[in-house]
Amino acid sequence: MTRVLVVEDDPQLVRALVINLQARHYGVDAAPDGATALRLAAARRPDVVLLDLGLPDMDGIDVLKALRGWTRAPVMVLSARQGSDEKVAALDAGADDYVTKPFSMDELLARLRAAVRRTEDTPLVPESTLVETADFSIDLLAKKAVRHGRDVRLTPTEWHLLEILVTHPGRLITQKHLLQEVWGVSQRNKTNYLRVYMAQLRRKLETDPSHPRYLITEPGMGYRFEGRGR
Repeated sequence: MTRVLVVEDDPQLVRALVINLQARHYGVDAAPDGATALRLAAARRPDVVLLDLGLPDMDGIDVLKALRGWTRAPVMVLSARQGSDEKVAALDAGADDYVTKPFSMDELLARLRAAVRRTEDTPLVPESTLVETADFSIDLLAKKAVRHGRDVRLTPTEWHLLEILVTHPGRLITQKHLLQEVWGVSQRNKTNYLRVYMAQLRRKLETDPSHPRYLITEPGMGYRFEGRGR
C-alpha cells in the first residue's frame, strides 16, 4: 500500500483528501502543522507527501528542506500561492510538483499517480551509466551520446546540461538551478542561455526538435527529461 502524508491545516480539505485517497486504497496520515508533519514523516516513512506551504507554525518550504535532508520521497506542494517566485522557491527546495489551490481532485490524483510511477521506475544509480531512449542513448561514464548508431558531438556546456537532466528523469529542474550549476551563480538570471543550448540539444537528439519527446520545457519554470518520451 502506498502511504501518503497530508500536511494541511484546513480541516475540510484534509477530510476531502483523506476520503478520496482512502477510497483509492492509499494509506493516509495527516498533520495540521510542520512539527507534526516532520514527526510523522520520520515515524511512518511516507511514499508521497502532499504539503501546504501556509502552515501555522512554520513555512512549508522549511518543512520541505527538512524532509529533503533524509528522504527522496516525492513532495507535491499544494498552495494558494500562485506567483512564479513561490513556485520556483518550492521547486528549488526539492518539491517534485506544485499544485495551486483551488484544484481538481481528479487532477491532483493523476499527478499523485504519476509521482508514484516515477519512484517505482528503476532509478539511475552510479553503477548504471547508460541512459537509453527509443531515439538515442547516453553513456554517462564515457560522456558520449549516440543517435541512430552515430556519435553525437556535444559541447561541454551541452553535455553538462544534458547530464543534469538525464540523471533526474521525470523531475522538473528549474531554470535557476540549471543556470547556477552550468554557468555559475552570477549568470542565474540569463534564461536566454538556457533557451539557446536547449534548442541545440533538441536539434542534435530529438527527431522533431519543435515537438520534443524527451527534453521537455515547463514554461517559465524549467526543463524535464522524460526517458520514455511522451
